[in-house]
Order: sequence, then structure tokens, then C-alpha cells
Amino acid sequence: MPLPVDPERALSLAYAPAPARAALSALWRLDEQLGASIVRTETPAVAQMRLVWWHDALKTLCTDRPVDPILVTLAEAPGIDPEALLPLIDGWEVLLEPLPLSEEALATYAGARGGTLFGVVATLLGGDADASEQAGRGWALADLAFRISDRVTAERALALAGSASHGRLPKPLAILAALARRDVRRGLNRPRRQGSPMRVARAMVAGLTGL
Repeated sequence: MPLPVDPERALSLAYAPAPARAALSALWRLDEQLGASIVRTETPAVAQMRLVWWHDALKTLCTDRPVDPILVTLAEAPGIDPEALLPLIDGWEVLLEPLPLSEEALATYAGARGGTLFGVVATLLGGDADASEQAGRGWALADLAFRISDRVTAERALALAGSASHGRLPKPLAILAALARRDVRRGLNRPRRQGSPMRVARAMVAGLTGL
């Protein structure tokens, strides 16, 4: 299974137990593929069709033999319920709504994308699912704030991210949550140099100390 495109999520794999790394990598890559379904098209209807494909593929993962390598890994991974990932698609679907997104839409997105993804990862790694879901909401909002072109939506997302609570998290999630909190503190006017050597170094510190 290739590493996630996001260097910070790729780094987080080093802090996961070796038997869980392939499944964790597949979860990160699934999220990236869903995001690409939105970003790589200017036609919402086409993006919607791509998300429907992923939805149907996950829903039938236990009965149909998958071909996509991400789905193959998820099908073989113990402890992952494919249907538990279905809300992840609903979260990405929110981004097809007209901009700027309302606080209510952003809250739905955060819970469905970040809450679902972090909750499933916590279950995979034996962590606290409730605490992880809360942290996942903040992570998803911070991630969106620095990627979306609409400034109003970005400011709303960052404001909501700042109110997300965090508990004790599995180390791979602690890294991402800590960096998201740091991004919230720095604000939109400070560039987010994702993948830079300094930022990766801070991610390593976060993995050791919780930042």
C-alpha cells in the first residue's frame, strides 16, 4: 500500500503499531481519494457520481471482491467495519454545497469527515473513540480552512476548529490533532507550509510530547 500523499499523515504511520500500518495508510488514502473527487472536477454532478461510486464500493465491500488497492486493504483489515466509513462520504459531499458554507454545514462536515475518520482509526488502534471523534472534528475543520479558496468559509471553519475538545488520543492521531491546534493558533494569515522540514520536525515532537 503506497503512503498517503499528505506528508504529515505519512509520518503518523511511524507511530502506529506495525500490524495496523497498512490499514491506517488505507484509511488516510481513502480520505485523500474522496477529497480528490471534489477537487479534480469543476462539475458538482461528476463529483457526486464519484462519491456515489465510493459509497457503493464501501457498502458492498464485505460481499463483493474489490479491485481498488485501498478497498482491498480495508477488506482484509481486521477491526474495520466498512459501513462505519460511509459517513465520511457524506462529509465530503457537504463541500459540494454553494459557498460560503454555513456554520451548520461546517459542523456536519466536521463530524462526518473528521469525526468518522478519527473514530474508525481509534477503534483500529484501541483508543478512545469518543475523544478521537472530537479531535477529528477540529482536525477536519483546520485542514479545510487552509485548503479552501473561499475566505469566509475558511474563517468560519477555523473559528469552529478552535472550540473542538481533545482528550487522550492514539499517537498517530495526537500528531495530527496537535498540528491542527497549532494551525488554529497561528491563524490564516500565517502560511501553512505543509511538508516543510520544520513542520515535519514539529510533528515528530508532537508525537513524543502531545505538543
